[in-house]
Amino acid sequence: MPASSPSSTTRRPARELLLAAAARLFYANGVAATGIDTITAEAGVAKKSLYNNFDSKADLVASYLEARHEEWLGLYRARLEKASTAAERALAVFDAYLDHANAAYRHGFRGCGLLNAAAELPAGDPGRTAVRHHKEEVQELLGIHVAGLLPGKEERAAGIAAHLAFLLEGAMARAGLEGGDAPLRQARAIAAELLDAL
Repeated sequence: MPASSPSSTTRRPARELLLAAAARLFYANGVAATGIDTITAEAGVAKKSLYNNFDSKADLVASYLEARHEEWLGLYRARLEKASTAAERALAVFDAYLDHANAAYRHGFRGCGLLNAAAELPAGDPGRTAVRHHKEEVQELLGIHVAGLLPGKEERAAGIAAHLAFLLEGAMARAGLEGGDAPLRQARAIAAELLDAL
């Protein structure tokens, strides 16, 4: 039996290559502006590989959105591990967004990849629903942590969590427009002051 070449033993599966290429291209250029041929060329795989792994471009977009959600959850969990108080756990949500803003992007930071994709999808598209669920989960996480600061005051905690979520989303939109993390840093500082005052 001939020995395998190093490249053949370490080559990533086509699905993984396609999803990584789509993630780079969708984030940099947008979903609508990125065609199947561009994705397969970026991934270095045959066009047939795309359809062997995804039912359609819409299926690939859905997989991309799920991967972005999981990527953010990973950033959040890493930050959460370092948090020791309820306030620090709430701020871990902001820190995860800062980590996202400071990741290395080939064409620079363009804001929330999920919101960018949702803006291109028509009303009622399952992708928009997936993005909405992500944003609701972020607000729920904030609610859990704020509730730790306000035991027995669930309604007030939920209101503050909504306020923090809107602060975070506004900061993320501005950061994407400006191409840097300054609005997110400012939002984190505002959130820390608000949490300290509880």
